[in-house]
Amino acid sequence: MSQNNFRMYMNGKWVEGKGNRRTLIDPSTGSALAEVAEASLEQVHEAVLAAKIAFETTEWPVNAKLRVALLYKLADLLEASAEEFAQVESRNTGKPIRESRLDIMDSVTCIRYYANLVESRDVWQKEMEDGTTSRIHEEPIGVCALIVPWNFPLLLGIWKLAPALAAGNTIVFKPSEITPLSFIKLAALIEEAGMPDGVFNLVLGDGAAVGQPLVSHESVNKVSFTGGAETGRRIYQECAKTLKRVSLELGGKSPLIIFEDADVEIAVDWALFGAFFNQGQVCVASSRILVHNELEQEFLKRLSDRLAHIRIGKPLEEATEMGPVISLDHLKKIEQYIQIGISEGATLFTGGTRIQGEDGYYITPAVFTDVNQEMRIVQEEIFGPVITVQSFHDEEEAIALANGTKYGLAAGILSQDIERANRVANRVQAGTIWINGYHTPHVETAWGGFKQSGIGRELGPYGLAAFTEPKHINMNSQLQKVSWYSAT
Repeated sequence: MSQNNFRMYMNGKWVEGKGNRRTLIDPSTGSALAEVAEASLEQVHEAVLAAKIAFETTEWPVNAKLRVALLYKLADLLEASAEEFAQVESRNTGKPIRESRLDIMDSVTCIRYYANLVESRDVWQKEMEDGTTSRIHEEPIGVCALIVPWNFPLLLGIWKLAPALAAGNTIVFKPSEITPLSFIKLAALIEEAGMPDGVFNLVLGDGAAVGQPLVSHESVNKVSFTGGAETGRRIYQECAKTLKRVSLELGGKSPLIIFEDADVEIAVDWALFGAFFNQGQVCVASSRILVHNELEQEFLKRLSDRLAHIRIGKPLEEATEMGPVISLDHLKKIEQYIQIGISEGATLFTGGTRIQGEDGYYITPAVFTDVNQEMRIVQEEIFGPVITVQSFHDEEEAIALANGTKYGLAAGILSQDIERANRVANRVQAGTIWINGYHTPHVETAWGGFKQSGIGRELGPYGLAAFTEPKHINMNSQLQKVSWYSAT
């Protein structure tokens, strides 16, 4: 990427940030990757104003055919440059290249899905009992501030951007300050696709300097945020002041329930994938393994054997199965939680050590046993390659343990008894539950959480609805006298 590509994109132009200058770090080496100039407060206001003017003066909000055509073109452009995006994503985040490739293609699929959804949807209309006709017109909300985290910079951004654009909104987009590179690159494709000036605006910076002014801006009509629960609560409070529309996809502490009839080898496969995909830096990571007591010892033995053979390496190497975590600060946070677990009396069964001789931020996957439900490592989101293993005796105990945190984002159930698995799924409090699987999001379905895992849903028709205002229009075909009050 050229230095020009590290700029912001506002009102159809590439602009130099006038705020903080930030050096981005390659997590695999600990060395500088790029330098970006971030937005000043004045530039945040300029981006919002550009989006507001575009919403009020361009045909974007009212011309669905234009939006559909441009989204299809954007998807084609992204697909054609998928490998370039995957390389950028892996360098910026440290995730293995094979995972980044999946993220890019899932992003392409998401853009096409929402283009197709808008293209094919019908207006709801009905003749009412009183002879009038009602219809529901779904209108865009207006200026939307989209704020995404660092673990899936492009994919989670597309989950918001595609439906927001498809619905006809205009956008001010803020990526994580440490992983902006793939969205800077996407802005160039948006420009190439021919989007009207001001419809999409990219601003760079952290939460305090850029995110907070965006959330509180009087001309922002909707905020969609994915990130930590504490930040989400502050955003919710701020939006409540003016009744801004808001969607929050927050933390998780997701359980994977393994019943006694599950094949141990297959269960270990899913446990590894659920817990350590993207180095465990996933909101739905199965960080709590709940295994039937009859299977516990055999499961732990096979899990330990398999962990010893995970290929930890450089993100761009094809054989790498786990890369570094995102930053030195995050690595230290993970190590702090490992010490907390030990101090609480849990047993560090395996892993949890920094890999020596590497300049990047590498740590071996950690497994805790002898834990109880009150421990912080069971209750708090660590967001790294750290899991706890708890045993249960029966179905009721498994459900109680699964529901025993403030979160409710996802869960997994492994069992050959499908009737039991569905029965348990109906009682587990989580927004997504996988039976005999894990992690796969489907763009046609809902994504979001119960309890403190967030508000609202992304993906599927729900994702589009989150960026629309339904308007009910009721029509009488003729203007007729109403006889309700007495004539004078």
